[in-house]
Amino acid sequence: MQTLTPERLVHLQEQANLCRQGIIRALLSAGSGHSAGSLDMADIFTALYQHVMKNDPQNPLMPDRDRLLLSCGHIAPVRYSAMAHAGYFPVEELKTLRHFGSRLQGHPERVALPGLETTSGPLGEGLAQGTGMALGAKMDGAGWRVYVVTSDGEHQCGLHWEAMMTAAKFKLDNLTCIVDRNVIQIDGSTKDVMPLEPFADKYRAFNWDVFECDGHDIAAFVDCVERAQRVQGKPQVIIAHTVIGKGVSYMEGDYLWHGKPPKTDEAEIALRELADARETIGAGR
Repeated sequence: MQTLTPERLVHLQEQANLCRQGIIRALLSAGSGHSAGSLDMADIFTALYQHVMKNDPQNPLMPDRDRLLLSCGHIAPVRYSAMAHAGYFPVEELKTLRHFGSRLQGHPERVALPGLETTSGPLGEGLAQGTGMALGAKMDGAGWRVYVVTSDGEHQCGLHWEAMMTAAKFKLDNLTCIVDRNVIQIDGSTKDVMPLEPFADKYRAFNWDVFECDGHDIAAFVDCVERAQRVQGKPQVIIAHTVIGKGVSYMEGDYLWHGKPPKTDEAEIALRELADARETIGAGR
């Protein structure tokens, strides 16, 4: 991983802003999809594709690439937008989201788009898949890493905890789970639906190394990844504290935006806010 210089950080922040704009345009064109979680993970997905991971948009299946799995497949718009802005496919293709025949389905479909590692849909399965990949890499003596992005709500699925036990048993230090800790799900707050605390301590009890950061602070996230990569003998989790709908004022913190797209007038407001925000990036350096 290259050094995160101040200039590089500003570039990534600008790219994350463009990622959010791409999400809005894609959802508007689709007329359906998930806004809140997609927007709140734009900083992390931008950092993963453009700074953290070993990957090549021109050769998406290179054997020694790092693997990125999206367990909570409903926030596919953020993955597609981050991939497009990293050069995997034209940004204009984002407007085909959820259209018949599009490579950009409502949940990522591995056989449709080069660069996707799995077809995701049922919540809770991503870490189990990533654990299998990481174990396979260990058995082959491969040097690539596995990153699995999960939602906090899907920690209510038993399969996820089985995968946590398995990853710890096999000492998979090439596996990093990234949790979008936005504390909401489709029916409200995770605290009300099914409390998860003490969240970090549960991972520690399962013999994982735990890191926490502001999920909108790219430098803090990159620092967590760098520290996670130095861990030996344990899988790692990065709990990224995020705000749903980040970057769009009327969506921020409102769980009702979990599973709906903006209408035309709402999209115009969102894009205007994001354009204004981009003008201020790096101004305080």
